[in-house]
Formats: sequence, C-alpha cells, structure tokens
Amino acid sequence: MSVKRISQFFNPKSVAVIGASNNAGRAGFVVMRNLLQGGFKGPIMPVSPKHKAVHGVLAYHNIKALPQTPDLAVICTNKNTLKQIIIELGELGCQHAIIIASGANQAQKSALKQTAKEAGVTLLGPNCLGLLIPHLGLNASFSHTVAEPGKLAFISQSAAVCSTILDWAQNKRIGFSYFISVGDCIDIDFDELLDFLGRDAKTRAILLYIDNIDDVRRFISAARAAAFSKPVLVIKTGRTRAGAEAAYIHTGGQSSDDAVYDAMFQRAGMLRVNDLRELFAATQTLALHPKLLQVEQLTILTNGGGPGIMAVDTLLQGSGKLAELSDQTREALNKVIPQAEKIYNPVDLFGDSSPKRYQQALEILLKAPEVKNLLIIHTPSALAPSEEYAEIIANALEKIPKMARPYVMTVFMGEYAAYEARYVCAEHSIPTYRTPEGAVGAFMHLVSYRRNQKHLTQTPESISSDLLINSQAAKHEIAEFIAEGHTHLSTHLARKVLSHYSIECIQTEIALTPSEAKEQAERLGFPVALKLISPSIPSKSEVGGVVLNLNDGNEVEQNAFAILLRIKEAYPDAIIEGFSLQRMAPRAGAQELRIAIKTEPGFGPVILLGEAGTGLEFSQAAVALPPLNMNLAKYLIAAAQDKGVLKERTLPDKVDKYRLCALLTRISQLLVDQPDIYNLELNPVLASEGQFLVLDAAIQLRPYQVKANRKRLAIKPYPKEWEQKVTLKDGQAAVLRPIRPEDERAHQEFDQSLTKEDRYKRFFGELPEFNHEQLAKMTQIDYDREMAFIVSAPHKSAYRTLGVSRVLMDPDNLSAEFAVVVRSGSQGLGLGKLLMNAAIDYCRSQGVGVVEGITLPENTGMIELSKRLGFKVTRDFEEGTINMVLKLDEAQQ
Repeated sequence: MSVKRISQFFNPKSVAVIGASNNAGRAGFVVMRNLLQGGFKGPIMPVSPKHKAVHGVLAYHNIKALPQTPDLAVICTNKNTLKQIIIELGELGCQHAIIIASGANQAQKSALKQTAKEAGVTLLGPNCLGLLIPHLGLNASFSHTVAEPGKLAFISQSAAVCSTILDWAQNKRIGFSYFISVGDCIDIDFDELLDFLGRDAKTRAILLYIDNIDDVRRFISAARAAAFSKPVLVIKTGRTRAGAEAAYIHTGGQSSDDAVYDAMFQRAGMLRVNDLRELFAATQTLALHPKLLQVEQLTILTNGGGPGIMAVDTLLQGSGKLAELSDQTREALNKVIPQAEKIYNPVDLFGDSSPKRYQQALEILLKAPEVKNLLIIHTPSALAPSEEYAEIIANALEKIPKMARPYVMTVFMGEYAAYEARYVCAEHSIPTYRTPEGAVGAFMHLVSYRRNQKHLTQTPESISSDLLINSQAAKHEIAEFIAEGHTHLSTHLARKVLSHYSIECIQTEIALTPSEAKEQAERLGFPVALKLISPSIPSKSEVGGVVLNLNDGNEVEQNAFAILLRIKEAYPDAIIEGFSLQRMAPRAGAQELRIAIKTEPGFGPVILLGEAGTGLEFSQAAVALPPLNMNLAKYLIAAAQDKGVLKERTLPDKVDKYRLCALLTRISQLLVDQPDIYNLELNPVLASEGQFLVLDAAIQLRPYQVKANRKRLAIKPYPKEWEQKVTLKDGQAAVLRPIRPEDERAHQEFDQSLTKEDRYKRFFGELPEFNHEQLAKMTQIDYDREMAFIVSAPHKSAYRTLGVSRVLMDPDNLSAEFAVVVRSGSQGLGLGKLLMNAAIDYCRSQGVGVVEGITLPENTGMIELSKRLGFKVTRDFEEGTINMVLKLDEAQQ
C-alpha cells in the first residue's frame, strides 16, 4: 500500500454510500445520516435499488448509475454482496472503500482481499465502524456520535471501543485529527496508517487499540519512525492466554505471549497502557500535552492533606519523583500560608483557604523556575464553589505565555460540586481528573514516554566481539549436525556450536549405558552430575532425569538404572540417547542464571533472561527482541530485576553486569547468524568472578525456510554483509560499512570537522553542530527503511569517520533520497565515488526504482560525480538548486 494512496484515501472529495437506506435499523441509514450531518462539502451519493431518495438525497439504482466516480465508497450491505460490489467499484474507477459488514470467515476475507487487489480498490475493514475526519466534516461511520476536530489520531480494531472513546471524548471536549476503525485489517493495516499519521502535520499524538498484528516487522519499523516524532500510545488485548485466544477469534492472525508484545512496544519507543481507564487518562494527557516533558519531577498543590498524600504515594510507588522547592519559593509561600510552620511539596493550602490565598499560592508556583509540572488538587470548599477555583487556575495560566508555563493538571474531587469546575478546565484545555491517583497515573504515562524516548536515543558502548566469534565455523558445525539428522543438541554437542561464540560450557562426557556411565564418572573424578539425554523430554529435572553430587561409580550406575525405570514408566515412547556426566561445578557464591532463545509466531526468535529453574515460561523471564547491543542488553537485565525474575543476591561476588551484557550480545549475534537455531536454552549458567559457565545447554535445530512475505527476525539486524575493506587514492587502508549506533561519538567528531563551506554545501545554509538526539537518529537507523554508509580509517588509537552517504527510502520502497558528505580534510581521495556506489548498489538490492538528490550549484564536485555515475542532472532556477536523478532499472541496462 503506497503512502500516496493512503493520503488520497483520507482526503476524499466525494462519497458514495452503497446500501443506503431509509430504514432506521440499517447501517446504510446511520452512515447517510452521519455524512449529511457532519458538514462534508463534497457530493454524497446514496446507492439503493429500493429507494428513490435516502434522507432526502436522490438515490441511484446501482453503482454504474452514479453520475461521477466517488473518491470513497462506504459499503453498508451484507457480506455476501461484497465481492461483486468491489468488482463494480473497480470498473467505475473508485479506488477506496470502507466495509462496515462483519461475520466474514478467513477464507472469505482472503478472497475479498484478492478481489480488491485485482480491482485496484483499497479497503478499510471489514467489521469496522468506519472513518471520521473532523477537519473535513467527514463522518463516514456507523457511529452514534460525532468527533470534534483536534490533534489526536485514534486507530482501533474494535468498533465497540471506538464508540466508547468517541462518547468519552465528547464529554471531555477532546478532538481528533483522524478517527479510524480498521476492523479486521485485510488491506489497510496499522503500519500504513502509522506511516501516514507519523508524517501528518495535523496529528500530534497517535493512539492505538490492537487485538493482533499481522506483519510485526513492518509494524515495528512504522511505529519506531512515528514514535521518534510524536507520542504513540497503545492498548493491546490478550494479556492472558484466554484473552489472546479471544482476540484471535475476533480478528484472526497469530498470537504470541504478551511479554513479547511488551518488549516490542518498548523497543519501538511506544507507550503501552493496560486498560480503557488508563487509555482515557493518557488520551486526555496527550491531547493537551503531546510533547516530551522537560523534567520528571512533579509539584503538588492541594487544599486537603489526605488527597495530597494519596498523590505522593501513587507517584513514588510508580517510580515517579517529587520536585524540591527552592528556598525562595518556600519563603514566598510562607507569606501567603501563615498556618504552615514549614512549606514542603506537596504544598497544603488547608481546607479553609480563601480563593484569594489559592490564587496567590498558585501564581508563586507557576512562576517558580523549579516547578515544571504542577498538579492542583481541590476538594469541595464551603468558602466558594469549585467552579470559582477552576476560573482562578484558567485565568492564572492565561497570563503566562504557553512556552513559559509549567505543565498543569487538575483534580476536582467530588461529583455534583466538581462538575462545573471540570467543565471550565475542559473549555480552557487544562487536563482534569476525578482522583489524585488517576491524575498521577496519567502524568506517569508522560514520564514513561519520556524514559522510552531517552532509552531509544542512548548511545551504546562499543565492544569488539569479532575476535570472540567465528560464525562460519559455527555454521559449518550446525550444517553437519543437520546432515547427520540431529534436531536436538544436548550439552555435549551444543558446546561445539557455543564455543564459536565464546560461550563456555562445562566439560561433558557421554555414556550410552549405566555401566559406561560408571566408567566415564571414574575417569572424570567425583563428585559428578548425571543427566539423561532425551530429545523427547524438554525438562529432565522435573521427571527425575538429573541427579547431582554422586560420589562413586556404583552410585552413578544405580542412579542411571533408576532414571531409565522412571522414564520408561512416565514416558514409555521417549527416545533415550544415553547419559551425560559432568564434574560438579563449585556453586558456592555463584548466581545461577537462565538464558534462552525461543521462536515465537510472528516475531521469530526472542531472548529470555531469568534465574535458573525448570521449564521455559515467559512468566519466569524478561524478554527482548534481537538484535541486542550493550545498551539493550543492559535494559534486558534491568527489566528482569524489575520483574523480580533476576534478584540481587547478597553474594561475595555479584554478577558482573558489563560482562553479562557482552554475553547477551554474543547470544544475540548467534541467533542472528544462525537461522537454523530454532530454540536454545542455557540453564543453569553459573555467574561467578566475572565468568559465565554453562552447565546445561539444549539447542533445537530446524532448517530455516526463506519465505517471500515474512522475515525471520522482527527487527532487521546490522547488515554485516555490506562491510568491505577499501584502499583510498593515497594508499590509506579503510573500511566501508553501514553505520552503527556505537558510531555516535565518531560521527559527532566528523560533524565538527566540517568547514563552514562544506556544511553550507551539504545543508544549504548555516546549520549548528548536531546535538545528541539528532546524532542518535543518524546512527541508530532502521536498516529496513534507510541506510548510511561510512568510510572509517584508523587514527591514533581509534577509528575516525572520513565520509558518509545516506539513503532514505520512502515507505513504498519506490524511490530513495541520497546525500553524501566527505570530511573537509579528506577530499580528493575517491571517498565520494566509493560512498555513492555503495548507496546505489544498496538501493538496487532493495528493489528501489529511483535514486534522487539535491545540491547547490556551487557544489561542483558532487554535480560532476553524479554525472559520471549516470545521474540526470537538471537545474531548478526557481529554487536555486541542482536536481540529480538516477533511474536504476535504466542504469542497469
């Protein structure tokens, strides 16, 4: 689906209603009524074989009878007529349609999608409420109410949730840029809408209600791009197994464990809320404050001690922070709150404070430089109605320029007494809540969003793991195992693969019989651990297949016989491959970890971290999506500690978190490099004195089958295959490679090295040096959507960047914009040609049709280079620029 096509879908000039009706119980009746009442200025054309007019508008007997081709058709007929209607719309030239009907099964949906594709019709739905675009006056929906214009976009798979949100938003005076019910998403899906809304100037924040995601990789790419520029909030159903099954029945699609969705939303920089109550609170907060908080600290002003304490408890329990008032602020407040011996945060005005005192205290806090976020709590007062206090807040805020005022939230407690006060706040675009807990919960959504964004742009430490990894040797080893028919590798075989990634496994010997086990144990030395080898039993300790601390050969032999008897009784059909024997590792003072790779539907392999134990349950581990760098590994460890599945032990030697991060990145690289590894479990891993020793390893192999419409990993990893060694014209050895997040500091130094003239040529003006956030966006790229190549050369004790080429593909992958810049002191070394060729080759490999760039007329070097590479160069006299265009299909011929 092209973004251009989506843009046309959401900007219709005319609408046809197929199945329009005068029967009040029909969808065609409601849709026609909503379109006519919404204020849409274009033609509204009802199609009905039964009625000559619908709602007083002349109706047309069939689609062919329409006087003009509609930009948008709303289909209100039952599911059995849909296929023929879509064919007729395609023949008429109508390219966009909304399907209200529900009840289609998977086979019918697939047939419908194919029909629409052949007819050239883009579909929204089926099983949806429709579409509301308030700024166009378009209400092409089955809704019972309207949406006001605003800056929030809302997308939902549930029509019922759409109705609920609309009703609530009307009461809160919250408006929308777009309100989209996507239903079963057989055509238009979340990723296309995120691409469109992420670029839409009318939308400041995006809210999603999701049952299932079809293409996880496309969703993450689109969500991450959108979340970089505006808040993206999501509520995802199916937290429980039963809920996930219900979501599958509702919308179809694959279902993974909820913890994996959590990891995905965090990785994409989105903010997840748990339920509709939280979604309502967050919606109000984002509608009125969609930008990033300056700081996290909150100041509280209250006329009741109890509600203030409730707010503080909720804030601190949610890892929030209270602001500390300055001496000057406290001194000023002491003059207007004489009852207080000392002023603290929360600032308590007491219940008998007059409106005048309330206003004085409020104005002091609004002007205090340390007060960036202010929560005002008001309980009903006998001195004046709540409405009067709300007017004081509104008037005080109006006196301060928007850019200079803190972020203000209000709580007016009570029901009848607070109603008018809440109305005043809504009229003045001030977020207002019923309870302190609700207000603080909404504030913490902004804090969480801020933290997520900070995580997204942190620069990871640079570690060189190339010397610790031999991916080709591991690949050869795995290929041999598969050729020999192995699908499950126990520790003695798995260690051969793991050793190529510097993952150390304990020495393991194999025995086929109990008597052979006795002999091996005597060679190893006691005490030993005896473990059953069986691909049929995933958790051997649960069935008595593991015995520890055996001290002589006879004990080993007896226990081996006992294991066989137990397994024969519990698992009569189990495949028994023998026994493994290991010297007992010294566990005193060591922490036992569990690290696993598990392949999930839709997501591909994910990484789990927890403490050693049995089974492979998501509830016992923290989850992350690969690939990991040092920062992401650090967040995985922190998530495991927050979840309580990795505890800080009072051990003589604590886990070396830096080395654990490095180990996790190597495991991540293992699953990136080796697609035939389906599942892996290291359990336990002994962590002691900065070393990690695997006592038990299991690898499940499954030859990977490449699928045209599905990628193995949810996030595209660093494309190492594009690395190459190059020699510059002066004989200098360098490396041409894709940019990495770890390159930020080198990129900053490169940016600072450019002369004013070179910066002017590249950026068409005097642009200041890039800050951390801008550099993070340049180095932490989504390899599915853009590519940046750098040439890096040794300099003193490190590497420095000599030049960069960058290509940004449009979401439709039809064209790409390029830019090249070379270090001011390194020009004339052939860097421009190297970088341009790399960019062109990459675009060609991705199926991009056209590469385009713009430069200034004085940048003669770039102009000459582009001509030599086959670009068509033209001058735009109006803009004063040079346009460079290369059609790759023509360039290949």
